Amino acid sequence: MRKVRPGVVWAGALALVLLLAACTAVAAVSITRRQHRASSAASCDAFAAGRWVVDESYPLYDSSRCPFIRDEFACARFGRPDKMYLKYRWQLDPPCAQPRFDGLALLRMWRGKTVMFVGDSLALNQYESLLCMLHAAAPGVRTTLTPASGKIDPSSTVRFEDYNATIVYYLTHYLVDLVPEKSGRVLKLDAIEQASNWLGADVLVFDSWHWWPRSGPTQPWDYIQEGNTVVRDMDRTKAFTKALHTWADWVDANLLHTDTKVFFQGISPSHYKGSDWGASPKKTCMGETMPVNGTGPYPGGPIPQQAVLKSVLAAMAKPVYFLDFTYLSQLRKDAHPTKYDGGVFAGDCTHWCVAGLPDTWNVLFYAALTGQL
Repeated sequence: MRKVRPGVVWAGALALVLLLAACTAVAAVSITRRQHRASSAASCDAFAAGRWVVDESYPLYDSSRCPFIRDEFACARFGRPDKMYLKYRWQLDPPCAQPRFDGLALLRMWRGKTVMFVGDSLALNQYESLLCMLHAAAPGVRTTLTPASGKIDPSSTVRFEDYNATIVYYLTHYLVDLVPEKSGRVLKLDAIEQASNWLGADVLVFDSWHWWPRSGPTQPWDYIQEGNTVVRDMDRTKAFTKALHTWADWVDANLLHTDTKVFFQGISPSHYKGSDWGASPKKTCMGETMPVNGTGPYPGGPIPQQAVLKSVLAAMAKPVYFLDFTYLSQLRKDAHPTKYDGGVFAGDCTHWCVAGLPDTWNVLFYAALTGQL
């Protein structure tokens, strides 16, 4: 047997130690980089850490080619003369990575699936924007609208036939049940029987709040009921909170052990008071053509009910992704239909033009779906 000199053994051992040390160092660097990326992602608030910038590649589609836009959102159809509201893109600040929307990838992801938007007309705003973005990505795709009239009673569906993807809008102003009874219309804060219509969806996007403050002729209920207690009225934020808990309990009871992805749309702001953005209190969104300047806090502050919504979502067992659109939308006083809505409303500073701001909501929605946020 050949003898190995001690010096050779020592040199081999040293080499092995150095090799292991180098591997450990590489592993440490790799782990550190992964931790840094995770930390950066965790510190990125894509809904607040950004600003509106002009992008000449915008809008993302030609609204005149989209067959799904209702009159109340069709600003270009009804002669809105300015175009700059179409040119703004939400630019994220570092370390946030700028998300990209891929309509074809989304259609492929949703092959054989059902996606449902549940809520009031702000959910409808996002729904129709998304339909246009998908249609622009696959302009030759066959679609089926149900009912063919497009009437919402209480739902409307567009099916992208070539992808077997079904996109649904379900109208409910309060999420909980509004029931006609002999005594009148009763808003039941602890009842949500209509939710059986939402079962089976692979993706659910909810919204609520805009109808809760209504009073007078536009209030669609006569009484509020919780358990055996019936009242004519109560603090609206308190009622909203009770209804959200009813909704959250239903989600946890029915969707916790399913693969259904659940999202909640942040409260969409209106622009009827100029004092909210530092203008005259008599000023509205009428005639506004530019976003609010600056990147600091919105002068009007946050919408108080956002805190209620965040608190309810945080306490749920089922993970719900909060699409916190409020702040970035508060800056867009220029993006409402105003009088260019086919006469549906008088000076609309609540809804949004399509194409327009809801397209950004859907870019961020897509980023959340695909793990970009």
